[in-house]
Amino acid sequence: MDFFDSAPQRHSYVLDLPVSPERVWRGLAASNPLWWCRLLSSVEYTSPRPFGVGTTRTAAVLGVLRMREVFIRWEEGRRQSFRVDRANLPVFRRFGEDHLVERSDGGSRLIWTFAYEPGLKVGGLVQKLVFDSLVADTRRHFGG
Repeated sequence: MDFFDSAPQRHSYVLDLPVSPERVWRGLAASNPLWWCRLLSSVEYTSPRPFGVGTTRTAAVLGVLRMREVFIRWEEGRRQSFRVDRANLPVFRRFGEDHLVERSDGGSRLIWTFAYEPGLKVGGLVQKLVFDSLVADTRRHFGG
């Protein structure tokens, strides 16, 4: 868990969304989470419900980068964090995401953190462009 604070590269986004925290959580924990993100070819849980710590899923970015994710934190309805334990390309030496969903005056606040140690010298700009795209698609989907 401390990798989210100590990672060589870290990008954190605060999304104020005009929908309930329950709706945001349903999107994160759905059978096809983040389906609205254009760069994600697929995201699928490979563990049965109920989800929790130890749950696994696979994700594909642009149909090229395929990763296996393991959840290291699961606070139902509020927070989830995962780390990638396998990938088909050495884009990252280490990678993790943290999603914190809170109630706010206007609906909800999603704090989305990407933490990683680069594996390839593709530059932080490329990774940031991917993260920015995921966040922009999420804002658009929820009307934020």
